[in-house]
Amino acid sequence: MEFSAQQIAQFLQGRVEGDENIKVNNVCRIEEGVNGALAFLANPKYSKYIYDTEASVVIINEDFQLEHPTKATLVRVKDAYSAFATLLELYNSMNPARQGISSLAFVNKDAKVAENVYVGEFAVIERGAQVGEGTQIYPQVFVGENVKIGKNVVLNPGVRIYHDCVVGDNCIIHSGAVLGADGFGFAPLEDGTFKKIPQTGNVVLEDNVEIGANTCVDRSTMGSTIIKKGAKLDNLCQVAHNVTIDHDTVIAGQTGIAGSTSLGANCFIGGQCGIIGHLKVGDRVKMGAKTGVNNNVPDDAELMGHPAIKARDYMKSFVYFKKLPELEKRIAELERKLKD
Repeated sequence: MEFSAQQIAQFLQGRVEGDENIKVNNVCRIEEGVNGALAFLANPKYSKYIYDTEASVVIINEDFQLEHPTKATLVRVKDAYSAFATLLELYNSMNPARQGISSLAFVNKDAKVAENVYVGEFAVIERGAQVGEGTQIYPQVFVGENVKIGKNVVLNPGVRIYHDCVVGDNCIIHSGAVLGADGFGFAPLEDGTFKKIPQTGNVVLEDNVEIGANTCVDRSTMGSTIIKKGAKLDNLCQVAHNVTIDHDTVIAGQTGIAGSTSLGANCFIGGQCGIIGHLKVGDRVKMGAKTGVNNNVPDDAELMGHPAIKARDYMKSFVYFKKLPELEKRIAELERKLKD
């Protein structure tokens, strides 16, 4: 399907600079632009590509200052990144949703599956499960006993949802993700062995949550492990038993959160962060990549390092980290001179 620059600008409430009648039928990265494609520029690191990209139309921020003319037609908007995301969402919505239950799927007779649901080949829906309208269950998904899945949920191939878990409306769960595996609970015994502690709770995802590929969210020992509305987890994250992640928090890949820790709302957690158990992390907290958190964190904190310290203090300290080899040589030289 084709769109003109003028149509794009009207949809995004932006303005056109250049040929408003030029049309695009594809999307691309600005550094890999091709004729007939739409790109965007939001990160200043890519500004140099705006002048020679082959993309026909580029979405840019309304305050971006050009150094010289461009070949591409420009659409200026308030926020190029979010505007481009809005267009991609529109593009995806034009692809008709799948419907129908494959003859190669297994749906227990005691499961309740609403209208307009897609269930792909070799998917399994166990006894007592409930699936809401418009949900897409792709091949080889497992939905356990008494699981409740809301409306317009997407379960990509290979998702596993253990018994009694709850998934809200409009959630997206990517391939290989596991919801509701046992939490890591073992009691040490006098003889040095470990006794498994039964994990009797569940996992609850509220509405509009997204879970990345191969991410694991463990069921609680008692009660629920809860991920609240709008939270987004990247690939390869580990969320332990009885963790609570508040609304609209985003967590990058390979982050691990130990049991019974509570994360606040609107947090930004960088990749490979580690947070120990039984902590409270406040709202609007930001953690740089590889941050290691051993203590409670107040609202609005910005942290880096392991163990975590204020990001500003870490950056100051890093100046000296880099100089340690040089400082060691200087100290050795001073010690030699003192000895002489």
